[in-house]
Amino acid sequence: MEAAQKLASKVKSGGSFDLNDFLAQIQQMKQMGGLSSLMDKLPSQLTAKAGSMDMDKVEKDIGRKQGIIHSMTPQERKKPELIKATRKRRIAAGAGVQVQDVNRMLKEFEQMQDMMKKMSGGGMMKMMKRMGAMKGMMGGGGGFPGMPR
Repeated sequence: MEAAQKLASKVKSGGSFDLNDFLAQIQQMKQMGGLSSLMDKLPSQLTAKAGSMDMDKVEKDIGRKQGIIHSMTPQERKKPELIKATRKRRIAAGAGVQVQDVNRMLKEFEQMQDMMKKMSGGGMMKMMKRMGAMKGMMGGGGGFPGMPR
């Protein structure tokens, strides 16, 4: 809980989300019992949708991401933009994966980083307000216009 609050305050204050933060999130998830344990805590509708995923494959992928990040230097973790082709080859060799796996992990990290940027600066509040506006367009109490409540 403390680590999550620390990350939230870092993002809110405009601090950049780096690979160390990404790694910390992965480790927190593992401490909570991994993905399958988290799935048990989700509402049944979400669990049903996610049930089609192969949890063993997802767990292996998470471990692979962790290995990739551990194969990076502290400098690369802080500034992923430094990672070019030669560094990607070294990281892949150190993690025992293909360069494509390093590229995929970096792309996912960039997407997470973009999401964190949007959430900082009131992005989360803007999203919630939009959802509230959509609720109003749908007839106030949720649902869709013309549908019984």
